[in-house]
Amino acid sequence: MAIIHRAREMIIPALLVLLSCVLKTIPAAASADHALAWSSASSLPDELRDLGVRALIREDAEATALASSDFGNVSIDVDAPAAVLYPSCPDDIAALLRASYARPSPFPVSTRGCRHSIRGQASAPGGVVVDMPSLGLLAGGSATRLSVSVDGRYIDAGGEQLWVDVLHAALAHGLTPRSWTDYLHLTVGGTLSNAGISGQAFRHGPQISNVLELDVITGAGEMVTCSKEKEADLFDAVLGGLGQFGVITRARIPLVPAPARARWVRLLYTDAAALTKDQERLIDVEIGAGALSGLMDYVEGSVLADQGLAGSWRSSFFSEADAARVAALAKEAGGVLYCLEGALYYGGAAGSEPDVDKRVEVLLRELQHARGFAFVQDVSYVGFLDRVRDGELKLRAAGLWNVPHPWLNLFLPRSGILDFAAGVFQGILRRGNTGAMGPVLIYPMNRNRWDGEASAVFPEEEEVFYTVGILRSSTPASSDGGQLLRRLQEQNEEIMRFCEEAGIGCVQYLPYYAGQAGWEKKHFGPTKWAKAILSRGQRIFNAPLA
Repeated sequence: MAIIHRAREMIIPALLVLLSCVLKTIPAAASADHALAWSSASSLPDELRDLGVRALIREDAEATALASSDFGNVSIDVDAPAAVLYPSCPDDIAALLRASYARPSPFPVSTRGCRHSIRGQASAPGGVVVDMPSLGLLAGGSATRLSVSVDGRYIDAGGEQLWVDVLHAALAHGLTPRSWTDYLHLTVGGTLSNAGISGQAFRHGPQISNVLELDVITGAGEMVTCSKEKEADLFDAVLGGLGQFGVITRARIPLVPAPARARWVRLLYTDAAALTKDQERLIDVEIGAGALSGLMDYVEGSVLADQGLAGSWRSSFFSEADAARVAALAKEAGGVLYCLEGALYYGGAAGSEPDVDKRVEVLLRELQHARGFAFVQDVSYVGFLDRVRDGELKLRAAGLWNVPHPWLNLFLPRSGILDFAAGVFQGILRRGNTGAMGPVLIYPMNRNRWDGEASAVFPEEEEVFYTVGILRSSTPASSDGGQLLRRLQEQNEEIMRFCEEAGIGCVQYLPYYAGQAGWEKKHFGPTKWAKAILSRGQRIFNAPLA
């Protein structure tokens, strides 16, 4: 009952769905021209005026409009916040939450770092959005909220810190975190509020399985340090909890000796069965599981079709000559190819490893890819981990970054992945070819590397489950009246209907449901559903609790 008691205090949502961040200078508070929802007669309630944080609050249309937008750029029916708080320290956030909690009808509060939510999940309709990057800017600089303990083998990182900065701070001591996401320019608190997954998760689990300790501000404004040994119920609830249980202001992340280089491998396949069989051989890290067992440090995969074959920013791995061969292979295979992407780390502080060239030889000999379609590069460890940044910069230069992103991320049981591939990759996406750009990811993870006590929802029936990320971009609505965006959204809905009709028990990652019924029936299920938790931006509940 401890977690339910704690949950009843979490009346104020603190959503941390955060991803790409451009740090900005915090402007001075502007004059109030946007009256706060809690009072028509005053721009600030007495509780906030008495806190002495007035200079840190903006209520002008520019600030609230920015706080209402996100990476998704998908129009949703959500009211704008009434104000934005720029905290200089965690105490400012705690004071705000205490003021809301003390009211008979608490006003909504959400936190946002780099506005990479895709469906308005970080919104606070009529309430206050907390600008988390201000913690690093106003507290004396980002470096003051990153601290490495070499002896303890951990790093303390503010919840607003970017993972790329965590990486460089650790590498200065020859150390590195073990688990990552594919894109490092996102916040610590943001990924830990979801799960934080990438190609290392098969071995080390998601980022939420790699946390030693948290500082959390609860919805009641309490500042709590928690771990598996102390306040474990709160610790487990916050990790993967979609911001429902509080604001992460600090995370202690374990570190290991860092490698120096990565041998980056891409192998092409003409059918999904061969790809997934090889992926599962690579992620089987049990002793005696075979020559490929645990040979790679990173295992992912993708679907290449039409424009995705060689025309996108992700295909720079291939030369022009290779791209022509890839296109010919795709034509022979019916228009769809699959790519196994992996990396082998070596060198540096990680110490001696088996010869990387011999490891690659084993891979190329044992894996059942299309012969002649193996592509290998040698890059720095940092260059590999931060590889998506190059793609981002190319998209920004082409004016294709700040466009609608109607992404669909799913977790699927292993038993359903081939039916999904046939129905979606070979079916829905091919029949309804929209011409939209963007990667389609597919790769497996081991369930036993996930902490079942955390709040993240994933298939628990089978030992292996897959993540599928259909990460497509639309054109700006101004260019086609939103037609492409609507087609992509309709296609996402068709994919979800297909899964339901085919009996594939998928759940959404970075989830979005239009209302309470979807969250209760399709996501959490009866065992994880608790009506004491509120979040406006997530739309998990229909109304706030009094």
